[in-house]
Amino acid sequence: MKDLLQASCFILFLCLALSLRSHAKTLNPEKPCKRMVLYYHDILFNGTDLANATSAKITNDSALGSQFGMMVVFDDPMTKDGRLRSPPVARAQGFYFYDKKDTYNAWFAYTLVFNSTECKGTLNIMGADPLPEKTRDLSVVGGTGDFFMARGIVTFSTDEAQGDYYFRLKMDIKLYECYK
Repeated sequence: MKDLLQASCFILFLCLALSLRSHAKTLNPEKPCKRMVLYYHDILFNGTDLANATSAKITNDSALGSQFGMMVVFDDPMTKDGRLRSPPVARAQGFYFYDKKDTYNAWFAYTLVFNSTECKGTLNIMGADPLPEKTRDLSVVGGTGDFFMARGIVTFSTDEAQGDYYFRLKMDIKLYECYK
């Protein structure tokens, strides 16, 4: 009886392992299922540019340095090229905050909202943005619509910065799990 139970458990385990193996995906970092490059334009409200601002800090300045503790909420246009006045293909809506005292380092959480004839849906992105690095990777943690359940990586590179009030990021979006 004991041998029969052990054999049954072994066969059940083997069947389970084989079924999980057949459903496993192998991801090739060189071949994403969808790739796009977009430009993120952030114009921080400076007290005088109400019509142009796309973001606002929601915390008071801190004496701790490097803008540590500053939190910014944004609704920024995303374009296919680096020009701010190009038609937006999406909006980036979310927040970032500076989370390191000795250097510039931010943490982002936002949604790219697409609503055009080309794409409809959202991509959810989050992660650390160590600003001194030339390129930084954040995680795509989900999506809706044309990007249903998407997973992948967004590589940031600072394309332009004008003081503390305007910056443009080049975002290389690579999706490795695509269901639509």
